[in-house]
Amino acid sequence: MKTYDAIIIGSGQAGTPLAKKLAKAGKKTAIIEKRFVGGTCVNDGCTPTKTLIASARMAYMATRKDLGVEIKDYKIDFPAIMQRKENIVLKSRNGGQKGLEETENLGLIFGDASFTGIKTVSINLNDGGEEELTAGLIFIDTGAKTTIPEIDGIKTVPYLTSTTILDLKELPESLIIIGGNYIGLEFGQMFSRFGSKITILEKGKRIMSKEDEDVSETVTQFLTEEGITIISDAEISKAEKSPEEKITVTIKKDGQQQQVTASHLLIAAGRSPQTKTLNLDKTGVEVDEKGYIKVNDKLETTAEGIYAMGDVKPGPAFTHIAYNDHLVVLKNLLENANVSIKGRPVPYCMFTDPQLGRIGLSEDEARKQGLDIKVAKLAMSHVARAVETDETKGFMKAVVDAKTDQVLGATVLGYEGGEVMSVLQMAMQGKITAHQLRENIFAHPTLSESINNLFMTIEEA
Repeated sequence: MKTYDAIIIGSGQAGTPLAKKLAKAGKKTAIIEKRFVGGTCVNDGCTPTKTLIASARMAYMATRKDLGVEIKDYKIDFPAIMQRKENIVLKSRNGGQKGLEETENLGLIFGDASFTGIKTVSINLNDGGEEELTAGLIFIDTGAKTTIPEIDGIKTVPYLTSTTILDLKELPESLIIIGGNYIGLEFGQMFSRFGSKITILEKGKRIMSKEDEDVSETVTQFLTEEGITIISDAEISKAEKSPEEKITVTIKKDGQQQQVTASHLLIAAGRSPQTKTLNLDKTGVEVDEKGYIKVNDKLETTAEGIYAMGDVKPGPAFTHIAYNDHLVVLKNLLENANVSIKGRPVPYCMFTDPQLGRIGLSEDEARKQGLDIKVAKLAMSHVARAVETDETKGFMKAVVDAKTDQVLGATVLGYEGGEVMSVLQMAMQGKITAHQLRENIFAHPTLSESINNLFMTIEEA
């Protein structure tokens, strides 16, 4: 058995930087990865999907005539699009792997890890054989994977996940997507713009049920305008292959049974933590009813010296949160700090076109908490920069504490919404009031300049 100071299971956006920094701090460290360095973000998530979304937007822009430029002939080269994605993924993955391999005091081991005892990890090596390690500090960063819902016949059809759809060699003629949230909507718009016929099935009464209703309605509108069919309140009862080798999904809506048929099926109905094969019970690490590893505000598990980071623990499952997890752990361990995940900002973006950028409380959340608030809202059609670029879909919205004038949250559903949201996030963290933002000087003509006008809507109310 090999002894280390620290073992990290999973090389995602928390595990990789933590491993390098622990090793550079003098701790003998091992990082175990069963597949590819970089985790979901680099290999199956942010990097490949946002690369593909860029190609999809270019295809969409080629169809637009409202800017006075008409492109008479263009084609979708799907293999070239997928190859570009692959090149960017490989560059990022290989760079991450090289960084680990070149770090002194750090061993990168490819294999599948599981616990065999207290602080003891066994690895089924990818190139054959087994290895057993032990360490005083262990960090779990194994992430999450697509949840496959219990649907009659689902195991008999060749469904896709957000991982396997990235390996397609040919563009789907048509695509049914189960799930009307961030992943499903991004893929739906992307493949629609490439030329696939898209049907999105959502079991809730509306897509994006965790967002304010005006967000859901606006996204539904612009996706529908692009030719995407969205069926909400859809109870899925069966999936099967049709005689034409297509996939048919049977749903029940408004008491009526109907069938939807397509060449491909994508499941995007949620994700589950990758904890089942870790044998966590052998090392005293407890999980909740959904399989997520229980942690405290410092990311410590129920077993002393073992931590969990990223999507394998409960809470927001975003790359930037995973990265921040490693900073929390690192500062507490190496700098003897007292850093907590409690109260940290949780910004996020959905990269449909236009984007959704969110930070802090939504209007619904603030009202459910009974807070005394004012709501500022500005249509993108009243944003000068958006008008000039003809990107007028969506709106900006901010929730403001009526007593303190502090911004409690912001929603920017619009062109480069994530960038404008980030400006408002910095204002929130800096305790800049709504009144100050209303009178601040921003460069003209930028999207952020309309933060002035956004908060003027409160004054006019």
